[in-house]
Amino acid sequence: MGTEEVHALAGVSLTFKRGQFWALMGPSGSGKSTMLNVLGCLDRPTSGHYYLEGQRVSTLGDDALSDFRLRHLGFIFQSFNLIPQLTVQENIELPLYYLGWEDALMRKRARELADLVGLGGRLGHRPTELSGGQQQRVAIARALSNDPSILLADEPTGNLDSATGDQIMRLLIDLNKQGKTIIMVTHETDIAAHATSRLHMRDGLIDRIEGDR
Repeated sequence: MGTEEVHALAGVSLTFKRGQFWALMGPSGSGKSTMLNVLGCLDRPTSGHYYLEGQRVSTLGDDALSDFRLRHLGFIFQSFNLIPQLTVQENIELPLYYLGWEDALMRKRARELADLVGLGGRLGHRPTELSGGQQQRVAIARALSNDPSILLADEPTGNLDSATGDQIMRLLIDLNKQGKTIIMVTHETDIAAHATSRLHMRDGLIDRIEGDR
């Protein structure tokens, strides 16, 4: 920031185990969003190491990092980030298109995932024809399309009313029970309570950890 060097994360050392459900919490500027971006291979750490699935991803080049992200990570955003010109089915299929899947297999996978999130009857609709909760369900289905190692969720209920937010959390809890690893940024304590582990951050450092280690 100008001539001042800001360490968004400093001295953080942590292991996330397969199948866990983590909530990352902390005030604005605590480093939780940077943590999620590093975990999602969107930001590179300027020092230190990051290993995912046994791979030292912090040293990968841009192309290799993009490919790794496509194959191993699923993202759920507060603003959904759906493509408005595409149907529900096409939005869910998009990661599979980039992975080179055949059309018939993409359609089958999209239908399965739409059924999983309760939107089997909405495959031909576009995002603008759906409620906020339905759009987030499409985003979750899309995030699951490549069968990722980790689901990374950034305030997944932030743009939803409390009842719809509870529905989305129940869906994430079910996915975790099925074995999906979930790491979620949230500032809402009632949402974080659904996670089995809570990482509290402050000034780029780990403040405390609650729940399962």
